[in-house]
Amino acid sequence: MTVTDLSVAPQPVSGHGLLAGRIAVITAAAGTGIGSATARRMLDEGADVVVSDWHERRLKQTEEELAAEYPQRRVASVVCDVTSTEQVDELIAAAAKALGRIDILVNNAGLGGETPVVDMTDEQWDRVLDITLNGTFRCTRAALKYFREAGHGGVIVNNASVLGWRAQHGQAHYAAAKAGVMALTRCSAVEAADLGVRINAVAPSIARHPFLDKVSSTELLDRLAAGEAFGRAAEPWEVAATIAMLASDYTSYMTGEVVSVSSQRA
Repeated sequence: MTVTDLSVAPQPVSGHGLLAGRIAVITAAAGTGIGSATARRMLDEGADVVVSDWHERRLKQTEEELAAEYPQRRVASVVCDVTSTEQVDELIAAAAKALGRIDILVNNAGLGGETPVVDMTDEQWDRVLDITLNGTFRCTRAALKYFREAGHGGVIVNNASVLGWRAQHGQAHYAAAKAGVMALTRCSAVEAADLGVRINAVAPSIARHPFLDKVSSTELLDRLAAGEAFGRAAEPWEVAATIAMLASDYTSYMTGEVVSVSSQRA
């Protein structure tokens, strides 16, 4: 019997048309992380996408790359800083105008850091909470207003983290923000049901990509990856595939749930 080596990341699976005809908006989608991987997975599954990010140059580059890779699909971009209610509201309005409607919102924007509580400043705490939790709230609120007016329902998928459940040194602000995203997911899902909207979240453990390696120590990332059951970090596309599943009709009876994308216990 051949045993699959789970320590080796598989190649991305092909799309199956799970999101054919849908329009998806993904925040923090520029660069090499989960956001851009989610945009690609949505395109693989037949959706058209609006990618968003605060970094205009990287966002434009991502839009051009996706448009070239998927010439049969529509790709648009909108610059947005999720700490601004005005920019978030404009993101939703501009996305709906650009591609005609919105069916899916993926709240991927978040900010981490590594600082012990005893040394953490108010500014460090506030910035992580404002981007990661408040940004998810602002985008969710704007999308729900759109869905209420549009009347055709939709799906929101939030990017949380296993640190919403676990403890990790130096991550109190990030863990608190992600735990808040989980609570926001549950409570907003109950309210959104009346609008025909489902809201779920993923909680990845560690998904490694070049940008993460730039902002985190190699020693820490290696240690976290080694602690996973497969002895490796997730590939961003593996998290993105779960996001696509939650956005699809395969999870039509799921709302208010947080799905751990991890090779070990939550």
